[in-house]
Amino acid sequence: MSSVTVLALVITVVLRLFVAEAFYVPSESMYDTLTTNDRILAEKISYMHRDVDRGDIVVFKDPGNWLNEEQLEPGPFRQVGEFVGILPRSGEGHLVKRVIGLGGDRVICCDKAGRITVNSIPLDEQEYLLADAKPSLQPFDVLVPPGHLWVMGDNRAESADSRAHMGGPGGGFVPVENVVGRACCVIWPSDRMTMLRPPETFKKPGLMK
Repeated sequence: MSSVTVLALVITVVLRLFVAEAFYVPSESMYDTLTTNDRILAEKISYMHRDVDRGDIVVFKDPGNWLNEEQLEPGPFRQVGEFVGILPRSGEGHLVKRVIGLGGDRVICCDKAGRITVNSIPLDEQEYLLADAKPSLQPFDVLVPPGHLWVMGDNRAESADSRAHMGGPGGGFVPVENVVGRACCVIWPSDRMTMLRPPETFKKPGLMK
């Protein structure tokens, strides 16, 4: 292997570790913001100078058996390709969800108008939920522990997110340290290429940092 090739691989690995990383989306849990087999880029630069914020779509390491046990690890050649960044990671061991609550937040479903509230502030989620979809069919009232997140998929009826794991280890909360990066854009297929920006509902007074 030439020195130029080795240098290129080293640069690729460094970029993957510290700048950005590509992932497959393995399910419909974020539909239709993201759909199965979308390739997304999780950038890591933002969280070097700011904290995770409400509304961010994050890629995070499985906090404890959230993933379907039938998902298989990729073969050795694919593992090498994913490690050096030649191939996008296929999702095993990682999930992608939207951050609804931060440490210290009280997140409730739902108010009299059927909306999720964060610290008593109602969220208008029409910007990213499917038309006529309810914010949640499962009621909950949680206080997010410090250093943790409450996350939900945009396709609420098909997302095994924080709600589905309230009775398990960790209570459905995701440690901030498990976050790999912020999903900033869809990079493939070409007809779905788009930037992913925080919704306006999280810019309400009281929710802004």
